[in-house]
Amino acid sequence: MLDRLNTWILDLFNVPAFHIPALGPAQVLDILIIAVLLYLVMRWIRRTQAWILLRGLAIILVVAVIASIFDLIAVRWIIDNAAALGLVVVVILFQPELRKALEQLGKGEYLIHLTDEGEKQVHTSAHTADEIIKATHTLSKNYTGALIVIEHEVDISEHERRGIPLDAQISVQLLLNIFERNAPLHDGAVIIRNNRVSSASCILPLTAESLEASLGTRHRAAVGITEVSDACVVIVSEETGTISFAVDGKITRNIEENQMRDMLVWGAPAKSRFSIFKKKKK
Repeated sequence: MLDRLNTWILDLFNVPAFHIPALGPAQVLDILIIAVLLYLVMRWIRRTQAWILLRGLAIILVVAVIASIFDLIAVRWIIDNAAALGLVVVVILFQPELRKALEQLGKGEYLIHLTDEGEKQVHTSAHTADEIIKATHTLSKNYTGALIVIEHEVDISEHERRGIPLDAQISVQLLLNIFERNAPLHDGAVIIRNNRVSSASCILPLTAESLEASLGTRHRAAVGITEVSDACVVIVSEETGTISFAVDGKITRNIEENQMRDMLVWGAPAKSRFSIFKKKKK
């Protein structure tokens, strides 16, 4: 079995024998270029939903190895024929991300992002959590609808560009003014990046999954953005005053207000992040 696996790996990568080639200036430059390209690709995968594709490819690779070891002819035939269409499927599924990457490359923005990469914060600060808690509690008491998206590692600037750029320090007063009824920025979502209000009135993708009948468009948008990114979303219902929390394509309801901080702070236990609190009607 081990001999068969070794032969399959050598055939897969077309490696007849292991040898170390002589390294000259051209070979060193070749290695550096490949290393930079691999870094850019891995960085792009980490900051987009392409990580889902990577996970799927890993599963297919495991199945292919098992099929080769145990000589599963039917499975190998399916994988071999499906692989021919793999590149086309990737281009179709990730056309928006690929176009954005090419646009950034053409504008030279990748070089800027390389120097700014270390400045991105994926943790929600205590101050940000406090301001969101206070603002959503007030919005809940007043039955004012709100949709607040906290970006983490996956870049959601594609949806941010559909809104109004702000780049403002987060505060209770700012959030209340944004979501005030009849205010110009009331409709849509607020996106928080690096613990700052990046933009407002953003349009989010709606989930295709079925939700409870009592959950409206805000909740569908909240679930939709968490299906294509690792962002978390706080939703205030305009009809009931309920504050919901969405992450990883799931929405959770009914939790006490004092657990809101654990829900918001990145790195808290998952059971704490899946949370909401509800204002009881008098």
